[in-house]
Amino acid sequence: MSESLADRLTDYAAVASDLGVDAVALVPGPNFTRVVQHSFMSHERPFVLVIPANGPAAALVPNLELGSWDLVGFDGAVFDWRDQDGYDAAFTDLTRHLSINSLAVEGQIMRVFVHHALKTAQPDLKIIDAEREISALRMIKTDADIAAMQLAIDISERALARTLDSVRLGQSEKDIEQMLVQSLFAEGADDLAFAPIVAAGEGSARPHAKARHDYPVKAGDALLYDFGARKDGFCADITRTVFLDHVSDEGRAVYDTVLRANMAGLAITRAGVTAHDIDDAVTGVLEASPFADRIRTKTGHGLGRDVHEAPYIMRGNHMVLPAGTVYTNEPGLYEIGNFGVRIEDDVLVTEDGCKTLTNFTKELTVLSC
Repeated sequence: MSESLADRLTDYAAVASDLGVDAVALVPGPNFTRVVQHSFMSHERPFVLVIPANGPAAALVPNLELGSWDLVGFDGAVFDWRDQDGYDAAFTDLTRHLSINSLAVEGQIMRVFVHHALKTAQPDLKIIDAEREISALRMIKTDADIAAMQLAIDISERALARTLDSVRLGQSEKDIEQMLVQSLFAEGADDLAFAPIVAAGEGSARPHAKARHDYPVKAGDALLYDFGARKDGFCADITRTVFLDHVSDEGRAVYDTVLRANMAGLAITRAGVTAHDIDDAVTGVLEASPFADRIRTKTGHGLGRDVHEAPYIMRGNHMVLPAGTVYTNEPGLYEIGNFGVRIEDDVLVTEDGCKTLTNFTKELTVLSC
């Protein structure tokens, strides 16, 4: 993957050319950060980088961000605006300068008011959603990207080990979540990759549960952690499920099934397989078990600057995975009112197989607490 700002801009100019549009527009978010190698906030002030298929890029920048924008090393035209004056005139100047008729945008990231500001400035401007094509440039990770992700994962795993050592019966899910968050920052996280999930007992059967103040963990509970650190702009996303004090025969059987599904996904992963192939192998193990009615989710998703990004590991997605892709392998089984188990690894696709970036044990763990 190209390293200089000029080369990264050329990457997106090529996307515009391939799509048959005049330019690509990026707003603060993972693609924007990939290009400029600096992070800018997405807030009420529009901030837009427009990269034509042919010709130099231009940017619309809030005046208060000009000092930070200077650090990017951008040499294209810049149209700034102040809160006191509003941004309409800057959008008009930007579109006149560019002289374009069609624009590809990030449909999952560009906010409606920015879209409207572009259309107000140039009513005949054709705007298309090219989220998939724009974000695809982030799918193949560089060595630096992978190194940052490995740092985030290592931090996360150390934090999990610290937290598991401190779990005691009677603590609330919220108590345990707070210990995990404190441990993540103590181990060197720049930020949380996402709000962590800490769920015990019947709460573990809800894939996106929120930690409760009023649930004291009990002997025999499944305790599920889904969390990750963010480091140098990249995310970890790890899930481990442990049991407290003892595990039932049912819990052991469910855990074994999920682990076998996870391993089936790793066994089939290599450059050239599709997202469908991986999910089919993983879900096939779950479907062949006595717990097939507890399947509630797809196998996983891409991971990088965003926690959820392409490729989405699900049946019907026949996207071929090239070497350098990182995805989450996270099968789970969930019975509402009872318990759930999920095991999640972060997986790097290689030419001849895969490398599991997560190293935390997946053996069935029963905490003496």
